[in-house]
Amino acid sequence: MKNWEIKDRTYILKNNKSPLTYKVKSSGLIYFDEKTGINKEIRYATNQKSLFVDEQDGHARLEHIIFEDGVLHASRRFPLLQQLLSVYHPDANKVFEELDSTQEAIDDIDIIEMELEALKLVQELDIEHLEAILRTEVGSEITSMSSKEIKRDCYLFARNEPKLFIDIANDEDIKLRNLANRCVEAGIVKLTDDNTVFKWSTNNKKIMTVTFDEHPYAAFARFLKTDEGVDVMKAIEKKLS
Repeated sequence: MKNWEIKDRTYILKNNKSPLTYKVKSSGLIYFDEKTGINKEIRYATNQKSLFVDEQDGHARLEHIIFEDGVLHASRRFPLLQQLLSVYHPDANKVFEELDSTQEAIDDIDIIEMELEALKLVQELDIEHLEAILRTEVGSEITSMSSKEIKRDCYLFARNEPKLFIDIANDEDIKLRNLANRCVEAGIVKLTDDNTVFKWSTNNKKIMTVTFDEHPYAAFARFLKTDEGVDVMKAIEKKLS
């Protein structure tokens, strides 16, 4: 094959599959030659100079092609094996694919840079914002955590799931939902058992009604952005301080 780069190559099964062994069909394969318009039979034989049966002699030594733990390393010394897996095999890029080391490096860089961005956010955000982010992970347990514990767990969250951490941090309503949770936990506001109405705990006066099929705390956060809700938010913040 012209312009075939001689180098070691690695192939992996797609969809993160990694069985102990996986055998790929290596003979009785058909390749349609676009130039000639002919279907040509191919097979992998270690003692032949071509993959095409009509170009092989009568002493072909067939070889099994086996992935181990989802991976197959093909040495540069076996260009026919590489060409079969990269170009001619009907399962190429469907069942298995060549591992692109350059693309893998690019993906790794993207992940590392995203992680650094998430960790930087932990450094820059105030503790109230970090509390709001972490609440999405630990729920009401956040109330018993110190600021140091919150920051530590946010670092762990940012390192392990940087994209999710960044997405939550950039959610403009996250701090308001946290405020809604805090005021209920502190007993300033109460939510009815059917999750439909928020009321002041002191006088049982209704603050707002939750729209059908809406998450109550998301609804309350949205309410706090309204003209009426701003006054409620100020009262809550005063009571929490």
